[in-house]
Amino acid sequence: MNRFYRVNHALFYPVFRVLFPFRATGLENLPTDRVFILCPNHANAVDPILICLSLSGSVPIRVMAKKELMDAPVLGKFLAALGVFGVDRGHSDIAALKTAMKTLRDGENLLVFPEGTRVKHEGEVEAKGGVAMLALRTGAVLVPVYAGERKKLLHRTHIVFGAPYEPKTAGRRGTAEEYQAFADEVLRRAYALGREAKP
Repeated sequence: MNRFYRVNHALFYPVFRVLFPFRATGLENLPTDRVFILCPNHANAVDPILICLSLSGSVPIRVMAKKELMDAPVLGKFLAALGVFGVDRGHSDIAALKTAMKTLRDGENLLVFPEGTRVKHEGEVEAKGGVAMLALRTGAVLVPVYAGERKKLLHRTHIVFGAPYEPKTAGRRGTAEEYQAFADEVLRRAYALGREAKP
């Protein structure tokens, strides 16, 4: 487990509880006997922070982030020390996929945003099939997560962790169409959690 991550988790937790107060529910849905990929909607830059802070600092997790963040001189080094790694969203980034697969096979969990970018409303962009491919090739389960779409300073955000979703393919290896369908489904489940959580 990344000690630098644990230390910073403890440091940032009280800060964000004040600046972006959040309430996490459904944590009991997280598997304890196998690795998982968290698959949240993505509406705000603070989403990965709030989701990671919702977890215990002892939960082994890495975050896949856009390559541009990792290229920033100071921020990139800080994120890399936390265990974050970059993906080139405009191309088929084989290196990022290999890092993600190694992460899961080494027993660490992963946070991936299926939409690949920030969106304001459900359905604006299509989910990326790669998240399902990762699950099928490593035996990880997909966990839909809803992170409140509107985040403002000093206003509460609801983070909801849903039941694990394990895609099954018809053949030995999945097809691109199956990967896309599975990714679409886990993203649909993430947004459904948000609708169910609203009063």
